[in-house]
Amino acid sequence: MSALNLDDFAHLIERPDGGARRDAEERRQRLAVPPGALGRLDDLGEWLAAAQQRVPVRPIERPRAVLFAGDHGVASLDVSGRRAGTTKDLVQDVLDGASPAAVLARRAGVPVRVVDIAVDCDPAELPEEVTRHRVRRGSGRIDIEDALTPEETERAFRAGMAVADEEADAGTDLVALGDLSVGGTTPASALIAALCGTDASVVTGRGGAGLDDLAWMRKCAAIRDALRRARPVLGDQLELLAATGGADLAAITGFLLQSAVRRTPVILDGVVSAACALVAQRVAFRAPDWWLAGQVSGEPAQSKALDRIALNPLLDHGVTAGEGTGSLLALPLVQAAAALAADLPVRD
Repeated sequence: MSALNLDDFAHLIERPDGGARRDAEERRQRLAVPPGALGRLDDLGEWLAAAQQRVPVRPIERPRAVLFAGDHGVASLDVSGRRAGTTKDLVQDVLDGASPAAVLARRAGVPVRVVDIAVDCDPAELPEEVTRHRVRRGSGRIDIEDALTPEETERAFRAGMAVADEEADAGTDLVALGDLSVGGTTPASALIAALCGTDASVVTGRGGAGLDDLAWMRKCAAIRDALRRARPVLGDQLELLAATGGADLAAITGFLLQSAVRRTPVILDGVVSAACALVAQRVAFRAPDWWLAGQVSGEPAQSKALDRIALNPLLDHGVTAGEGTGSLLALPLVQAAAALAADLPVRD
Protein backbone atom coordinates (compact mmCIF):
# COMPACT_ATOMS: atom_id res chain seq x y z
CA MET A 1 0.00 0.00 0.00
CA SER A 2 1.78 3.12 -1.18
CA ALA A 3 -1.13 5.34 -0.09
CA LEU A 4 -3.33 4.53 2.88
CA ASN A 5 -6.59 3.35 1.34
CA LEU A 6 -8.62 1.37 3.85
CA ASP A 7 -10.65 -0.22 1.06
CA ASP A 8 -7.54 -2.23 0.13
CA PHE A 9 -7.88 -4.30 3.29
CA ALA A 10 -11.19 -5.76 2.15
CA HIS A 11 -9.40 -7.19 -0.89
CA LEU A 12 -6.16 -8.19 0.82
CA ILE A 13 -7.66 -10.05 3.79
CA GLU A 14 -8.71 -13.60 3.01
CA ARG A 15 -10.62 -15.93 5.27
CA PRO A 16 -8.74 -18.75 7.01
CA ASP A 17 -8.55 -21.86 4.84
CA GLY A 18 -11.98 -23.53 4.82
CA GLY A 19 -10.59 -26.70 3.23
CA ALA A 20 -8.02 -27.08 6.00
CA ARG A 21 -10.76 -26.61 8.57
CA ARG A 22 -12.87 -29.36 7.01
CA ASP A 23 -9.82 -31.66 6.94
CA ALA A 24 -9.21 -30.88 10.62
CA GLU A 25 -12.85 -31.69 11.44
CA GLU A 26 -12.54 -35.01 9.58
CA ARG A 27 -9.30 -35.82 11.39
CA ARG A 28 -10.93 -34.98 14.72
CA GLN A 29 -13.56 -37.66 14.06
CA ARG A 30 -10.78 -40.24 13.87
CA LEU A 31 -9.09 -39.39 17.17
CA ALA A 32 -9.22 -41.88 20.01
CA VAL A 33 -10.81 -39.21 22.25
CA PRO A 34 -14.58 -39.20 21.62
CA PRO A 35 -16.01 -36.26 19.63
CA GLY A 36 -17.18 -33.51 21.97
CA ALA A 37 -15.03 -34.70 24.87
CA LEU A 38 -12.63 -31.77 24.45
CA GLY A 39 -15.39 -29.19 24.13
CA ARG A 40 -14.31 -25.85 22.77
CA LEU A 41 -10.73 -27.04 22.40
CA ASP A 42 -11.87 -28.92 19.29
CA ASP A 43 -13.16 -25.68 17.76
CA LEU A 44 -9.94 -23.88 18.60
CA GLY A 45 -7.85 -26.62 17.02
CA GLU A 46 -9.90 -26.46 13.83
CA TRP A 47 -9.67 -22.66 13.79
CA LEU A 48 -5.89 -22.90 14.07
CA ALA A 49 -5.76 -25.46 11.26
CA ALA A 50 -7.61 -23.02 9.02
CA ALA A 51 -5.33 -20.14 10.06
CA GLN A 52 -2.17 -22.19 9.52
CA GLN A 53 -3.50 -23.89 6.36
CA ARG A 54 -2.19 -27.11 7.82
CA VAL A 55 -3.48 -30.45 9.15
CA PRO A 56 -2.40 -31.57 11.63
CA VAL A 57 -1.91 -28.24 13.34
CA ARG A 58 1.53 -27.03 14.31
CA PRO A 59 1.92 -26.39 18.05
CA ILE A 60 2.08 -22.69 19.01
CA GLU A 61 5.82 -22.22 19.44
CA ARG A 62 6.47 -18.51 18.94
CA PRO A 63 3.72 -16.50 20.63
CA ARG A 64 4.28 -12.88 21.58
CA ALA A 65 2.48 -10.41 23.82
CA VAL A 66 2.20 -7.01 22.13
CA LEU A 67 1.04 -4.10 24.29
CA PHE A 68 0.33 -0.68 22.75
CA ALA A 69 0.73 2.25 25.15
CA GLY A 70 -0.70 5.75 25.18
CA ASP A 71 -2.13 8.46 27.42
CA HIS A 72 -5.49 10.16 26.86
CA GLY A 73 -6.36 13.77 27.57
CA VAL A 74 -9.82 12.80 28.77
CA ALA A 75 -8.20 11.18 31.82
CA SER A 76 -7.78 14.73 33.22
CA LEU A 77 -11.52 14.61 33.98
CA ASP A 78 -10.89 11.92 36.61
CA VAL A 79 -12.64 9.22 34.58
CA SER A 80 -10.04 6.61 35.43
CA GLY A 81 -8.96 4.90 38.61
CA ARG A 82 -5.41 6.08 37.89
CA ARG A 83 -3.99 9.59 37.83
CA ALA A 84 -3.90 11.21 34.39
CA GLY A 85 -0.59 11.01 32.56
CA THR A 86 0.76 7.99 34.41
CA THR A 87 0.82 5.45 31.60
CA LYS A 88 4.61 5.64 31.79
CA ASP A 89 4.39 3.92 35.18
CA LEU A 90 2.36 1.08 33.63
CA VAL A 91 4.95 0.73 30.89
CA GLN A 92 7.79 0.70 33.40
CA ASP A 93 6.06 -1.97 35.48
CA VAL A 94 5.86 -4.21 32.42
CA LEU A 95 9.50 -3.57 31.54
CA ASP A 96 10.49 -4.31 35.16
CA GLY A 97 8.47 -7.52 35.15
CA ALA A 98 6.22 -6.22 37.92
CA SER A 99 2.80 -6.10 36.22
CA PRO A 100 0.28 -8.97 36.12
CA ALA A 101 0.79 -9.32 32.38
CA ALA A 102 4.56 -9.43 32.79
CA VAL A 103 4.28 -12.13 35.46
CA LEU A 104 1.94 -14.24 33.31
CA ALA A 105 4.14 -13.84 30.26
CA ARG A 106 7.28 -14.73 32.19
CA ARG A 107 5.65 -17.85 33.63
CA ALA A 108 4.52 -18.91 30.15
CA GLY A 109 7.86 -18.09 28.53
CA VAL A 110 6.23 -15.53 26.23
CA PRO A 111 8.24 -12.44 25.22
CA VAL A 112 6.51 -9.10 25.76
CA ARG A 113 6.78 -6.17 23.38
CA VAL A 114 5.67 -2.71 24.50
CA VAL A 115 4.97 -0.15 21.77
CA ASP A 116 4.79 3.48 22.93
CA ILE A 117 2.43 5.28 20.57
CA ALA A 118 1.40 8.25 22.72
CA VAL A 119 2.80 8.02 26.24
CA ASP A 120 2.88 11.44 27.92
CA CYS A 121 6.53 11.57 28.97
CA ASP A 122 9.90 12.51 27.59
CA PRO A 123 10.85 9.69 25.21
CA ALA A 124 14.28 9.59 26.82
CA GLU A 125 12.62 8.14 29.93
CA LEU A 126 11.88 4.88 28.10
CA PRO A 127 14.04 2.54 26.00
CA GLU A 128 14.40 3.44 22.33
CA GLU A 129 12.95 0.12 21.18
CA VAL A 130 9.77 1.05 23.07
CA THR A 131 9.45 4.63 21.76
CA ARG A 132 10.56 4.30 18.14
CA HIS A 133 6.96 4.22 16.84
CA ARG A 134 5.72 7.12 18.99
CA VAL A 135 3.36 9.56 17.27
CA ARG A 136 2.81 12.20 19.97
CA ARG A 137 2.66 12.78 23.73
CA GLY A 138 -0.85 11.82 24.75
CA SER A 139 -4.04 12.06 22.70
CA GLY A 140 -6.50 14.96 22.78
CA ARG A 141 -9.40 15.36 25.19
CA ILE A 142 -12.17 13.78 23.13
CA ASP A 143 -15.08 15.49 24.89
CA ILE A 144 -14.02 18.90 23.54
CA GLU A 145 -11.48 18.28 20.75
CA ASP A 146 -10.23 15.70 18.31
CA ALA A 147 -7.93 13.06 19.71
CA LEU A 148 -5.57 13.40 16.75
CA THR A 149 -4.96 15.34 13.57
CA PRO A 150 -5.55 13.45 10.31
CA GLU A 151 -1.79 13.21 9.79
CA GLU A 152 -1.25 11.79 13.29
CA THR A 153 -4.05 9.30 12.78
CA GLU A 154 -2.46 7.96 9.62
CA ARG A 155 0.97 7.81 11.27
CA ALA A 156 -0.43 5.85 14.22
CA PHE A 157 -2.38 3.51 11.96
CA ARG A 158 0.72 2.88 9.84
CA ALA A 159 2.78 2.31 12.99
CA GLY A 160 0.40 -0.48 13.98
CA MET A 161 0.69 -1.97 10.50
CA ALA A 162 4.48 -1.83 10.75
CA VAL A 163 4.44 -3.67 14.08
CA ALA A 164 2.21 -6.37 12.57
CA ASP A 165 4.65 -6.78 9.69
CA GLU A 166 7.60 -6.93 12.06
CA GLU A 167 5.95 -9.66 14.11
CA ALA A 168 4.97 -11.69 11.04
CA ASP A 169 8.48 -11.37 9.60
CA ALA A 170 9.93 -12.51 12.94
CA GLY A 171 7.86 -15.71 12.81
CA THR A 172 5.37 -14.86 15.56
CA ASP A 173 2.63 -17.47 15.23
CA LEU A 174 0.10 -16.01 17.72
CA VAL A 175 -0.22 -12.57 19.31
CA ALA A 176 -1.66 -11.88 22.75
CA LEU A 177 -2.77 -8.28 22.31
CA GLY A 178 -3.14 -5.66 25.02
CA ASP A 179 -2.99 -1.97 25.83
CA LEU A 180 -1.38 0.17 28.48
CA SER A 181 -3.31 3.37 28.98
CA VAL A 182 -4.83 5.71 31.52
CA GLY A 183 -8.26 6.81 30.33
CA GLY A 184 -8.29 4.46 27.35
CA THR A 185 -11.61 2.82 28.17
CA THR A 186 -13.38 6.16 27.64
CA PRO A 187 -12.52 6.61 23.93
CA ALA A 188 -12.95 2.86 23.44
CA SER A 189 -16.47 3.06 24.86
CA ALA A 190 -17.23 6.14 22.75
CA LEU A 191 -16.18 4.30 19.58
CA ILE A 192 -18.32 1.30 20.47
CA ALA A 193 -21.34 3.44 21.32
CA ALA A 194 -21.01 5.29 18.03
CA LEU A 195 -20.63 2.15 15.93
CA CYS A 196 -23.40 0.27 17.75
CA GLY A 197 -25.78 3.23 17.73
CA THR A 198 -26.34 3.26 21.46
CA ASP A 199 -26.26 5.80 24.30
CA ALA A 200 -23.32 6.64 26.53
CA SER A 201 -24.93 5.20 29.66
CA VAL A 202 -25.26 1.77 28.03
CA VAL A 203 -21.52 1.42 27.37
CA THR A 204 -20.01 3.25 30.34
CA GLY A 205 -18.26 0.89 32.73
CA ARG A 206 -16.36 1.41 35.94
CA GLY A 207 -12.94 0.30 34.68
CA GLY A 208 -10.56 -2.13 36.25
CA ALA A 209 -10.15 0.03 39.35
CA GLY A 210 -13.91 0.30 39.99
CA LEU A 211 -15.01 3.94 39.65
CA ASP A 212 -17.31 5.46 42.25
CA ASP A 213 -20.65 6.91 41.17
CA LEU A 214 -19.38 10.46 40.61
CA ALA A 215 -16.47 9.28 38.48
CA TRP A 216 -18.84 7.05 36.51
CA MET A 217 -21.08 10.05 35.80
CA ARG A 218 -18.09 12.11 34.64
CA LYS A 219 -17.04 9.28 32.34
CA CYS A 220 -20.57 8.92 31.00
CA ALA A 221 -20.75 12.67 30.28
CA ALA A 222 -17.39 12.60 28.48
CA ILE A 223 -18.54 9.71 26.28
CA ARG A 224 -21.84 11.52 25.59
CA ASP A 225 -19.96 14.64 24.47
CA ALA A 226 -17.57 12.61 22.35
CA LEU A 227 -20.49 10.89 20.64
CA ARG A 228 -21.76 14.23 19.35
CA ARG A 229 -18.54 14.57 17.38
CA ALA A 230 -18.26 10.89 16.44
CA ARG A 231 -21.65 10.41 14.77
CA PRO A 232 -21.07 12.79 11.82
CA VAL A 233 -17.92 10.87 10.78
CA LEU A 234 -19.15 7.29 11.17
CA GLY A 235 -18.66 6.63 7.46
CA ASP A 236 -14.89 7.20 7.61
CA GLN A 237 -12.99 5.01 10.07
CA LEU A 238 -9.83 7.14 10.05
CA GLU A 239 -11.86 10.29 10.77
CA LEU A 240 -13.66 8.43 13.53
CA LEU A 241 -10.38 7.37 15.15
CA ALA A 242 -9.11 10.93 14.87
CA ALA A 243 -12.24 12.44 16.40
CA THR A 244 -12.92 10.12 19.32
CA GLY A 245 -10.18 7.50 19.40
CA GLY A 246 -6.54 8.09 20.11
CA ALA A 247 -3.10 7.27 18.79
CA ASP A 248 -2.90 3.91 20.55
CA LEU A 249 -6.38 2.91 19.34
CA ALA A 250 -5.52 3.90 15.77
CA ALA A 251 -2.33 1.85 15.99
CA ILE A 252 -4.14 -1.21 17.36
CA THR A 253 -6.69 -0.97 14.55
CA GLY A 254 -3.91 -0.89 11.97
CA PHE A 255 -2.19 -3.75 13.75
CA LEU A 256 -5.31 -5.93 13.71
CA LEU A 257 -5.98 -5.36 10.03
CA GLN A 258 -2.40 -5.91 8.91
CA SER A 259 -2.11 -9.02 11.12
CA ALA A 260 -5.12 -10.41 9.24
CA VAL A 261 -3.43 -9.57 5.94
CA ARG A 262 -0.32 -11.45 7.13
CA ARG A 263 -2.43 -14.38 8.44
CA THR A 264 -1.27 -13.89 12.03
CA PRO A 265 -3.88 -14.97 14.62
CA VAL A 266 -4.53 -12.52 17.45
CA ILE A 267 -6.12 -12.93 20.90
CA LEU A 268 -7.96 -9.76 21.91
CA ASP A 269 -7.80 -8.49 25.48
CA GLY A 270 -10.35 -6.06 26.89
CA VAL A 271 -12.58 -3.19 25.84
CA VAL A 272 -9.85 -1.22 24.04
CA SER A 273 -8.88 -4.04 21.69
CA ALA A 274 -12.59 -4.86 21.25
CA ALA A 275 -13.28 -1.28 20.16
CA CYS A 276 -10.42 -1.38 17.68
CA ALA A 277 -11.64 -4.74 16.40
CA LEU A 278 -15.10 -3.24 15.83
CA VAL A 279 -13.58 -0.37 13.83
CA ALA A 280 -11.46 -2.86 11.88
CA GLN A 281 -14.50 -4.99 11.10
CA ARG A 282 -16.07 -1.94 9.46
CA VAL A 283 -12.98 -1.75 7.24
CA ALA A 284 -12.77 -5.45 6.31
CA PHE A 285 -15.60 -7.83 7.19
CA ARG A 286 -13.36 -10.92 6.96
CA ALA A 287 -10.79 -9.63 9.46
CA PRO A 288 -12.53 -10.95 12.63
CA ASP A 289 -12.02 -14.51 11.37
CA TRP A 290 -8.38 -14.08 12.47
CA TRP A 291 -9.15 -13.06 16.06
CA LEU A 292 -10.16 -14.70 19.32
CA ALA A 293 -11.67 -12.88 22.31
CA GLY A 294 -9.55 -13.70 25.36
CA GLN A 295 -11.86 -13.00 28.26
CA VAL A 296 -14.78 -10.98 29.57
CA SER A 297 -13.44 -7.73 31.04
CA GLY A 298 -16.58 -6.61 32.86
CA GLU A 299 -16.92 -3.51 30.66
CA PRO A 300 -20.40 -3.33 29.08
CA ALA A 301 -18.90 -1.78 25.95
CA GLN A 302 -16.74 -4.84 25.39
CA SER A 303 -19.76 -7.13 25.49
CA LYS A 304 -21.54 -4.90 22.95
CA ALA A 305 -18.56 -4.91 20.60
CA LEU A 306 -17.90 -8.64 20.80
CA ASP A 307 -21.56 -9.39 20.24
CA ARG A 308 -21.50 -7.22 17.10
CA ILE A 309 -18.32 -8.95 15.87
CA ALA A 310 -19.72 -12.38 16.83
CA LEU A 311 -16.77 -13.35 19.04
CA ASN A 312 -17.38 -15.43 22.16
CA PRO A 313 -14.77 -14.88 24.92
CA LEU A 314 -12.75 -17.92 25.93
CA LEU A 315 -12.69 -17.10 29.66
CA ASP A 316 -14.79 -15.33 32.27
CA HIS A 317 -12.93 -15.25 35.58
CA GLY A 318 -13.86 -11.76 36.75
CA VAL A 319 -10.35 -10.44 36.02
CA THR A 320 -10.53 -6.70 35.26
CA ALA A 321 -6.84 -5.79 35.39
CA GLY A 322 -6.55 -5.29 31.61
CA GLU A 323 -3.10 -4.49 30.22
CA GLY A 324 -2.92 -7.79 28.35
CA THR A 325 -3.85 -10.05 31.26
CA GLY A 326 -6.99 -11.33 29.54
CA SER A 327 -5.28 -12.35 26.33
CA LEU A 328 -2.37 -13.90 28.23
CA LEU A 329 -4.71 -15.90 30.46
CA ALA A 330 -6.39 -17.29 27.33
CA LEU A 331 -3.12 -18.08 25.57
CA PRO A 332 -2.44 -21.41 27.38
CA LEU A 333 -5.91 -22.59 26.39
CA VAL A 334 -5.15 -21.92 22.72
CA GLN A 335 -1.75 -23.57 23.08
CA ALA A 336 -3.41 -26.60 24.66
CA ALA A 337 -5.87 -26.83 21.76
CA ALA A 338 -2.99 -26.71 19.27
CA ALA A 339 -1.01 -29.36 21.16
CA LEU A 340 -3.98 -31.71 21.35
CA ALA A 341 -4.84 -31.27 17.69
CA ALA A 342 -1.21 -31.81 16.73
CA ASP A 343 -0.25 -34.72 18.98
CA LEU A 344 -3.28 -36.89 19.72
CA PRO A 345 -3.09 -40.08 17.65
CA VAL A 346 -5.77 -41.03 15.15
CA ARG A 347 -7.50 -44.41 15.16
CA ASP A 348 -6.52 -46.91 12.47
